[in-house]
Amino acid sequence: MKYGIVIFPSKKLQDFANSYRKRYDPHYALIPPHLTLKNAFEADDEKVKEISEKLEELSNQYEPFPLKINKVSSFQPVNNVIYLKCEPNDTLTGLHNDLHTNFFGPEAEYAFVPHITIGQKLSDAEHSDVYSAIRMLDVKFEETVDRFHLLYQLENGSWTVYETFRLGREE
Repeated sequence: MKYGIVIFPSKKLQDFANSYRKRYDPHYALIPPHLTLKNAFEADDEKVKEISEKLEELSNQYEPFPLKINKVSSFQPVNNVIYLKCEPNDTLTGLHNDLHTNFFGPEAEYAFVPHITIGQKLSDAEHSDVYSAIRMLDVKFEETVDRFHLLYQLENGSWTVYETFRLGREE
């Protein structure tokens, strides 16, 4: 089965992202707006139990942190993805790095650019039109992230939460 690890932003930020995703992201119906910490990977039932235990340990090593978004950006010319750019911080980078080393390896395929996708799989012309129209938006969101999620993919391609991990030590 396929699994992935993500952060879901607040409803307010998800609503904003979805206002674009419903038009420009073919994955709109498959998964809510999210920040990917670890891309999809395969695991069987036994392995996912072990992963879950390790994620619980990892979540205790990090405290809640601020998530700041203040612009729309694009991965063009590498690919035609438009996204909300998240300011990197030590916790976000640390989580990502820990999810790509040791037990969770291998290393990430791409450099970590924290983001929430709002458009993808666009033609060059469509990307150019959409990006030029929305890149000047005054996008400002700041919220506290206190959890991340292990997701699994259903047979229809949609993703659902397998388990949620709260950041910080339980008192």
